[in-house]
Amino acid sequence: MLKLVVADKQPVFRAGIAKVLAVEDEMRIVAQAQTPDQIPMALERFRPNVIVCSVGFYPDVHELTQAIAKIKARLVLIAEAGENAAPFLSQGAHGVVYRNVTGPSLLECVRAVSRGETYVQDNAVPSEVSENDMVGARVVDRLTNKELRIVALIVQGYKNKEIATELGTTEQVIKNYLRNVYDKIGVSDRLELALFTIHHRILAEAAAASAGTVAPPADVKAANVS
Repeated sequence: MLKLVVADKQPVFRAGIAKVLAVEDEMRIVAQAQTPDQIPMALERFRPNVIVCSVGFYPDVHELTQAIAKIKARLVLIAEAGENAAPFLSQGAHGVVYRNVTGPSLLECVRAVSRGETYVQDNAVPSEVSENDMVGARVVDRLTNKELRIVALIVQGYKNKEIATELGTTEQVIKNYLRNVYDKIGVSDRLELALFTIHHRILAEAAAASAGTVAPPADVKAANVS
């Protein structure tokens, strides 16, 4: 059984990663970290086999890899699209994937590093990036400004009641808006909506602009989205 720790400032991104990994019989999420100081505690308490951590989450990658090496664990870093993996590997990371990683590729990476291998996701996918941009643009065209604002708040971890307060309306109205948004995008719940938004840059930027916030991936309100 592989014991895993997932570390990222975005609750929705942690939830998405955990959702992918937790369905595998040979993997178990033993802890999730939303602040850097929680990682050393998780290492000491759970002694995981693999830590999946976003680039920039822990201030000193070399220090992190040293702490991980003490318990003979392995580190997978999640980088932003376009970042060079080489510096992270030189600092001691064992695997590097990008925020657009698919579920199967993430699983492949975790399994590979757990076997002692080095894994780097192929980042040379301009056609896929372009396709994502086109999908994101089509979705933006379908959504109203208010719907985009609601999407931005969902990504930040707001609950329906909080969104209603923010927009000066009722919780039932927000539920109605969300049903329309789900239908337009083709998702079934708020977690899928948030993950879809994070993985489609143009939609994320349009939603953030409508709400006057910064598009993900970025620091977000530490709230649950489930």
